[in-house]
Amino acid sequence: MTNNPHPAITRQAAPLALWLVLLAAAGAFALTMGTRQTMGLFLSPLNTSTGLGIGSISLAFAFGQLWWGLTQPFAGAVADRIGIGRVILLGVALVALGTFITPYMTSTAGLIFAIGVLAAGGAGMAGPSVLMAATARLVPLHRRGLASGVVNAGGSFGQFVMAPIAISLTAAVGWASAMQWLGVLVLLALPAVWVLRGNSSALAAQAATASGQKALTAREAIAQALASPSYRYLAAGFLVCGFHVAFLATHLPGVIAACGLAPEVGGWSLAVIGLFNIVGSLGMGWAVGRWRMKSLLSLLYATRGLAVLVFVLAPKTPAVVLVFAAVMGITFLSTVPPTVGLVAKMFGTANMAMLFGIVMLAHQIGGFFGAYLGGSVFQATGSYDAVWYIDIALAVGAALVNLPIRESRMVRPAASAAAA
Repeated sequence: MTNNPHPAITRQAAPLALWLVLLAAAGAFALTMGTRQTMGLFLSPLNTSTGLGIGSISLAFAFGQLWWGLTQPFAGAVADRIGIGRVILLGVALVALGTFITPYMTSTAGLIFAIGVLAAGGAGMAGPSVLMAATARLVPLHRRGLASGVVNAGGSFGQFVMAPIAISLTAAVGWASAMQWLGVLVLLALPAVWVLRGNSSALAAQAATASGQKALTAREAIAQALASPSYRYLAAGFLVCGFHVAFLATHLPGVIAACGLAPEVGGWSLAVIGLFNIVGSLGMGWAVGRWRMKSLLSLLYATRGLAVLVFVLAPKTPAVVLVFAAVMGITFLSTVPPTVGLVAKMFGTANMAMLFGIVMLAHQIGGFFGAYLGGSVFQATGSYDAVWYIDIALAVGAALVNLPIRESRMVRPAASAAAA
């Protein structure tokens, strides 16, 4: 008897069942990611309502970036063993609750609790490490690259859809009710709980038994991954990705407002990032099966650095902002498919949710600094220029650090690892 509720999908990849899995994972990611990525639109209203200051509110957003990353290795380890569906259920409930109660928070501690602990922690539980691991478990090997691209595009589609919804709701019912309605909309992800139920460890144990090898424990898998230079290089590059993503998601509307442009331009810039990230995610999902994944990552980071440099030097008009948003959108989360692919290629899928969760933790450490540093620098200097130049330098470093990665399977049976 197996704990995997979808064995036929893995063995035969029935087209309808395969697309149901992708729809469930992409839809859940769309709702959780879309809600999180539109929170930057509420930064100014929160500041006006609470009077706490941009720096203090940015701290809550920054803590959310960090906590989102911290939850993912643990959520992944739990999902690998007791089932992905249970973890997604709790995550969706926490995102809805945290988003709904945020307008009632009037202190920095309250905002950290609602945005940073509840909503961000829930989004981490129903986030990419768990969802990508679910799709990797339920789709055949030759389709994993495309599948990760589709799921990643779901998060981008959520941002594209949620930003205009948030703008429209704010105009119709006010920012507080708009945020609460977003919290209610997140509950539409609950059907994914049933579709994605199951875990990876049961399958890994069966495979190990059949081959006469002992499956790796969580501790052994982590030790083996952290001992690999390629895994560390991958995490370092992804940390820079987190800095980029969090800074843009949190502060791009503020950057645009500081340039004297209308607030609607800020909302539409986030929507454009989401729209073009769909293109980037699907394109990268296709590309990972054809070119070296480390080379694709280096190209993405180099493109980001060049795009930021051009944007800093260019005149700030609505057209320039939207073109910049489109370029950044193509590279925004398209780093995820090759990163997921490298983790799976190096270490297999048995502990993938946990190992990718650790890489996501590095991503969110970068996200913490991107969100917090943006607000702190602006509050101190009245400008975001210094952060943009830091962003360019980090992009160059990320492009270089991915080049030495070795794309080969590194996982070993526990018995041979212990003997070594």
